[in-house]
Order: sequence, then C-alpha cells, then structure tokens
Amino acid sequence: MPFDLVTIPCLSDNYAFLLRDQASGHVALIDVPEAAPISNKLKELGWTLSEIWLTHHHPDHIQGVPELTAQHPARILGAKADAHRLPALDHAVEDGDTFTFAGHDVQIMDVSGHTVGHIALYVPDAKCVFTADSLMALGCGRLFEGTPAQMWGSLQKLMKLPVDTTVCSGHEYTQSNAKFALTVDPENQALISRSREIDQARKDGVPTVPSTLSTELETNPFLRPADPGIRAELGMENATDTDVFAEIRARKDRF
Repeated sequence: MPFDLVTIPCLSDNYAFLLRDQASGHVALIDVPEAAPISNKLKELGWTLSEIWLTHHHPDHIQGVPELTAQHPARILGAKADAHRLPALDHAVEDGDTFTFAGHDVQIMDVSGHTVGHIALYVPDAKCVFTADSLMALGCGRLFEGTPAQMWGSLQKLMKLPVDTTVCSGHEYTQSNAKFALTVDPENQALISRSREIDQARKDGVPTVPSTLSTELETNPFLRPADPGIRAELGMENATDTDVFAEIRARKDRF
C-alpha cells in the first residue's frame, strides 16, 4: 500500500488519524481532538503536516486545531454545510465532491445523522474511509441532530464501499458496543468471537479501531436491520429496515 496509516489516541476515548502518502511524504490529519498527542506523533515520526480534514463540528473533533496549526500550519478542509461551526476552512466540500491528495482521489460522502453536515472521507487508493461518529466499530453515532432515516441512509452509503475497506472511526467505544450488540444479535457466532477478541485487546491496551467493513457488515447490528435473527429478537419481523434500525438505535440509547 502506498500509504502509512497511524491511529492516535486522544482525550479519554477519541482517535485521530494520520494518513501519509509514501511517495510524496504528504500527510493528512483526520480530526483534531487535542493538539499534544498529534504534535508529539508528528515529531516522533519526523513527518510534516500538509492537510487537516474535519468530519464534523463537535468540540472533541476540532478543539485542538488552533494549538496544532500554530505549530504545524496546514490546509483545513471540512463540510460547506458545517462551515459556520468549524474552524476557518481553506476548502469547503459537499456530498459527491472529489479532491486530490498527493495525486490520489478523496471522495466526500455526506453521512448526516449524528450531526447534520457530518462527512466521511473515502480514499480508494488507500482502501480506507474516515467515518468519525457515523459508522463506528460495532456501532453508529448517537442521533444528536439527524433522524433515524437520515442515519440509516448514511450507513447504506458506507455499506456500498468495497468490503476490504478499512473503517477509521472516531472513538474507543467498541467494548461497550459489543455488549449491546449481543443483546439484539445473541446467536451471531462472528459477533461472539469478535466480542472476545475485543475484550482481550482492551485488556492488553490495544486499540480496537480501525476495523474493516467486512467485519462490520458481519457483526455490527446497525448495519444489519434486515437480518432475520435480529428482527426476531426485536419482534419486528415485518417492519421496514428503517424502523428496525430506529429500534436498535433507541435501545442503544437506553443501554
């Protein structure tokens, strides 16, 4: 792969990501929960920051921008629809836009639901997508601004990506997500195995993010409202996928 991908733990449970094109040395940072861990990692690796890509406006994804850019100036990209709530943007993007990073296409996907204006960034040549608080490892973001139908529509977009896509989401929530997932999909052997692996990873202090889309499709209940087993568990055999998704999200909110 012509890229290096680095996961950086920030705050109590956030992740930022560095994506480096090996040929050019150009480095993109996805989200800035806090400056110090990112700055330290850049210095450790000897990398120079080129661009910052912001997924949405929540403070735990952008609050480190002023401090970081004072030390590491970089071009800032974010959603046009969210620009009034983001740091000043050098490049505002919309759903369906494509821009070039070190000669590689980056595709913008509106994945509103958690917030309105949330974007995901898909880099086909790197086989990765940065989803922050839309699609998460064994979960999806809480619906602070969008509707269940909106979030389900966003997840369906992401589900159409190649199954070998690496999913870079924004938080270390996977262990609690797994415990919930088992309450609605208790007979899923792949989920049971993944839950055990997650428990061991957290015991060892190893991040459970990123994951792969194939794993999420197999085990993440928020991508599986059509599954007969989940529908039976919920008593919603004849409901629409949107209504089943909404029920799963509502149960997670109460979990």
